[in-house]
Amino acid sequence: MLNRLFRSVRNFYVATGLALLVWMLFFDANDLVTQARNWWKLHELEKEATYYQEQISRLQVERREVLGNDRLREKFAREKYLMKKPTEDVFVIVDEQNEPIEK
Repeated sequence: MLNRLFRSVRNFYVATGLALLVWMLFFDANDLVTQARNWWKLHELEKEATYYQEQISRLQVERREVLGNDRLREKFAREKYLMKKPTEDVFVIVDEQNEPIEK
């Protein structure tokens, strides 16, 4: 009699545990699919953050070079923004895709 009681109580706890596990894996707000999606998004955002950090450091180096020298500042403005003096004409040579040859 006591053995049957323990077995039915144990079966109740096993069934309850399995039901809770199924609920948490598939129906909960933080289910397995949502967790995988969030992990993938975190991975993508970390890659983007790394890319932007590299771009920031590259631009900081470029800024230090340009702002430190008047001649480089003028060269940078001419090449990057196609600025010119009032008495000059600027010609940009492009390739077949209409992109400037020098970048």
